[in-house]
Amino acid sequence: MSIDMKQFHQAFFEESFEGLQAMEAALLALDPNSADSETVNTIFRAAHSIKGGAGTFGFNEIATFTHDLETLLDQVRSGQRATDTALVDVVLRSVDVLREMLECARDGYQAEITAASGLRGEIQALLEHDAATPADATSETESGVGGHWQIGFAPHRDIMLTGNDPLRILRELARLGDAMVTADASDLPSLLDVDPEQCYLRWTIELHGEVSENDIREVFAWVDDECDLTIQAQVEKSQTERASQPPEEVAESAPDALAGAPAAQPTPASKPPRKDAGSIRVATDKIDQLINLVGELVITQSMLEQTARTLDPVTNELLLSGLSELERNTRHLQEAVMSTRMLPVDFVFSRFPRVVRDTATRLGKQVVLETSGEGAELDKGVIEKIVDPLNHIVRNAIDHGIEMPQERTAAGKPAQASIRLSAWHQGGHIALQVSDDGKGLDRDKILAKARDAGMSLADNLPDSEVWQLIFAPGLSTAAEVTDISGRGVGMDVVRRNIQSLGGSVDIESQTGVGTQVTIRLPLTLAILDGMSVRVGEEIYILPLDSVIESLQPQLDDIRSMAGAARLMQVRGEFLPLLSLRELFGVAGQDLPLDHGIVVIVEAEGRQVALIVDELVGQQQVVIKSLERNYRRVSGISGATILGDGRVALILDVGEVIRSRQIAAAA
Repeated sequence: MSIDMKQFHQAFFEESFEGLQAMEAALLALDPNSADSETVNTIFRAAHSIKGGAGTFGFNEIATFTHDLETLLDQVRSGQRATDTALVDVVLRSVDVLREMLECARDGYQAEITAASGLRGEIQALLEHDAATPADATSETESGVGGHWQIGFAPHRDIMLTGNDPLRILRELARLGDAMVTADASDLPSLLDVDPEQCYLRWTIELHGEVSENDIREVFAWVDDECDLTIQAQVEKSQTERASQPPEEVAESAPDALAGAPAAQPTPASKPPRKDAGSIRVATDKIDQLINLVGELVITQSMLEQTARTLDPVTNELLLSGLSELERNTRHLQEAVMSTRMLPVDFVFSRFPRVVRDTATRLGKQVVLETSGEGAELDKGVIEKIVDPLNHIVRNAIDHGIEMPQERTAAGKPAQASIRLSAWHQGGHIALQVSDDGKGLDRDKILAKARDAGMSLADNLPDSEVWQLIFAPGLSTAAEVTDISGRGVGMDVVRRNIQSLGGSVDIESQTGVGTQVTIRLPLTLAILDGMSVRVGEEIYILPLDSVIESLQPQLDDIRSMAGAARLMQVRGEFLPLLSLRELFGVAGQDLPLDHGIVVIVEAEGRQVALIVDELVGQQQVVIKSLERNYRRVSGISGATILGDGRVALILDVGEVIRSRQIAAAA
């Protein structure tokens, strides 16, 4: 029975991209002057695994390129070649090339990657050049080098379901030396019970050759989590002893044994294949489908709960008790399913050592990256969409905020600047912060650029509002246009992307001290804690994190402005007063202000007062995309289904505030 290897491609690509990320992180952490063996082995193992997988699945160009890279890394690992900055740079560029080659192979198109041939030439030139051998290169490795090894290899039953072939592993092992392989078929079931996709054989291998234990383990690195492996150094038998060994005790030669035929003598009993207790890869669309189904379950449970409120609690005690249990189990199920999409923020932060290194090097600046809070978790969908905005903020901080080394020294600062990426949970949200110790934002320059762009601004504008001007389209304070910044087409996109995730971005800056950019995001895009308000016959959901307070206004607190605009005084501060009924064209008239309710909401550092008819209550709602199911509506970020089956719209507070500002400026 032939196995279609294409079904395993996705796992190969995912593991390869993870391997490249591990290589890149290890390279950036590597000290060329004192490279530790574990870090070098991590880099080598990643390259080795990519090469093996590429060869297995027929991606020959990737396998060939990685083979040369692996050879170079092996020289470093064995102590034949010293590490230096130039070598680290070559391997980092190789990571970029491999990433591009893997993307082409994954997406199924042929593309000539011009950097690949040139870089491969550089690697081959390094290999042909005499390697600089450190003084201790002739000493034995920690694992030792021996001539006779006994290896026990017991694959797990489902090893072939992950695309791995134990026979290929044995063939690769045989390349290290003279391999005598004994197969144990004692677990082989009857012919009627054999599953062609299961592995029932175990092997014992006697390997003769001057190899180290590390060399052997590298062969099995590809299946390290899918087998039980024992490696023991043996005292080498003399040729006379080996020649006198009875024929029936000699295992089959490697080529025949690799064909899968059971040997005459089974190996001594070894550990049975253990059940894999690790993780499994599940397609994202399956998780999304599960989340949608749980969302529907939450809505159905809410409907049942609302209906049950009309029932007599005495005569329907058992039913109400069951519904209460259903509500509790539904909530726990919802939390468990949502957690499957949660990933640590380190998935984002781990990309930035390379970004900082490359950007700082290109600009001739010295910058070190610090991170904290990497373990805080965030929805996978949010993580995927926040990478680009963070990337732009970090690059801008290095370009605009960080001074040149001599300028920092003259100002009494260390020549090496620092950028810090931080993450922490804040209520039902997560905060991501990029801070630097650079020169800070230039208030006068920002105001001048904004006025040149046609904005009418007061001189006494608060700093918080001046800093927000850098998000205006087309506004840039860069002295010249570069490939890093200067066109003014970045920060406005950054804010728009963050707002599309239901988040906000704030800036704090101090001249000569530095700048902090703080992004606040919902933990997930599927669930929202909200406050329900009624306007006429319609129900609207206000995101709870945007709600400051609710109150009943006094007529003396209301001020009318030109153009029918109204302001409301709240503890000495005047806020714009908006009617949700007027904003969304709801039929009817607002209640008299002294009989209605006003909800104070905030977004992007600004507050407005919203007039509503009634506060219905707080509840957790399942977000449905209005744009996907209907069309985009200004001021609305999504919709949800209430317990009585009605659709309620979820307010986009930030867009409501921005639209009000645009109308006021017109």
